[in-house]
Amino acid sequence: MEEQAVKKKKTYSDFISAKVPGGIALLGTNRPQITDDGEDPLCKKRLKPFRIGQTAVTNQEFREFVDETGYVTDAERYGWSFVFWSDVSKLVPATQGVQGAGWWRRVDGATWKDINGPGTEAEFWHPDHPVVQVSHADASAYALWAGGRLPSELEWEHAARSGQGDVPFPWGDTDPNDTDNFPCNIWQGDFPYFNTGLDGWKTTAPAKSYQPNAHGLYNMIGNVWEWTQDTYWVKSRKKHVRQRMSKMRGFKLLKGGSFICHRSYCYRYRIAARTGNSPESSTTHQGFRVVWDL
Repeated sequence: MEEQAVKKKKTYSDFISAKVPGGIALLGTNRPQITDDGEDPLCKKRLKPFRIGQTAVTNQEFREFVDETGYVTDAERYGWSFVFWSDVSKLVPATQGVQGAGWWRRVDGATWKDINGPGTEAEFWHPDHPVVQVSHADASAYALWAGGRLPSELEWEHAARSGQGDVPFPWGDTDPNDTDNFPCNIWQGDFPYFNTGLDGWKTTAPAKSYQPNAHGLYNMIGNVWEWTQDTYWVKSRKKHVRQRMSKMRGFKLLKGGSFICHRSYCYRYRIAARTGNSPESSTTHQGFRVVWDL
């Protein structure tokens, strides 16, 4: 789709952000859980300091961007987007499933405002929740307007770890569970059929919720996947991985996991975990945050 012209209008001082010190940064892990995703090995790289949004970009922040620039998202221009099957409104017929992921539905009119389809804004759109239904181009356009850019995978992991080393989570080593430990917004229950919502949320939570990490960053794990500037790629000698990657050429990297993640299916709500999606795709569980160079 033709790229829309967006100009830099803001700087980091217009947003709530945290300074992340530079130095030796860690990427990956020596404790991989999904080796076919390229989580390992743990690497050390030098990184310059930067600033990063305290939260994922919220609906209200994205609305200000749209109001000022007239920007139209990819989902709005395509006329449809993807919605998790149990969140599809009874008022809106799902038009098409997704091969290989039967719990996703193509819904006409699903956008960042009507997240689950036309007529759902009043129930599901909240100004302080992270914006979703945004493509990689949409996220990049907002970041440019904000005077920044999307983070690299190295920057994202460095910010999430906050100096703790090779830990799986921003809070340390303890796994969330379905019963009594809820440090982030993920799925509890029987995925994908029943979410108990014991953590307080069955879909997105406010962008500023749960305990922040040592840098003061909220929801680096769970809530919504976050677009990065990097292209998703996995180097592997395994035939099935090479075949999968051949179908994912040009996909962009996402980090952090989302409210739909559960250990039984998607144990990717960890710092080193990673996934990719086509850059034009928009879904109900993908958002982003901005970084600024110093």
